[in-house]
Amino acid sequence: MSRGGRRDGPTEPIRTCVGCGERLPQRLLQRFHLHDGELQAGPGPGRGAYTCRRRACLERAVARRAFGRTLRARVVVPAGLTDLFI
Repeated sequence: MSRGGRRDGPTEPIRTCVGCGERLPQRLLQRFHLHDGELQAGPGPGRGAYTCRRRACLERAVARRAFGRTLRARVVVPAGLTDLFI
């Protein structure tokens, strides 16, 4: 670290899991986006929401309707999406 608490060089983006609220490097999380109002995993256009790569976090985010709040839209969660994580 340089003086003043600043880091030298580029930093990795930090994102928050919408399921558990943990803040982690973006590369450790799964990104979700909307396509025609339906939630899809993976990269895509527009706002994104992230969860840990654990089924419990994804299920909690769906149950709490966190995707709708984070993406600022009405979200349809397709059946079987929670099967993304084992």
